[in-house]
Amino acid sequence: MIEKRDWHSDPITNETMIDADYRNTQNVRRFFKTAIGDHFKFDRPFMAWMKSHRGSTMQDAVAEWQRREAAK
Repeated sequence: MIEKRDWHSDPITNETMIDADYRNTQNVRRFFKTAIGDHFKFDRPFMAWMKSHRGSTMQDAVAEWQRREAAK
């Protein structure tokens, strides 16, 4: 049986897979601020992307956020 990830407290790395139980938590925000910088912010379209991309890694999510910011 696969253990469920606790998005509130489990360590998050670039290789962490986004799963069906993904949540936008302070722990996730800390990961993104470390990976991207203090200018990271969640917005609704990015939160929807996270929810709809099960199986992607957090590194994929970092790249997607950076792609979206570059397109602004």
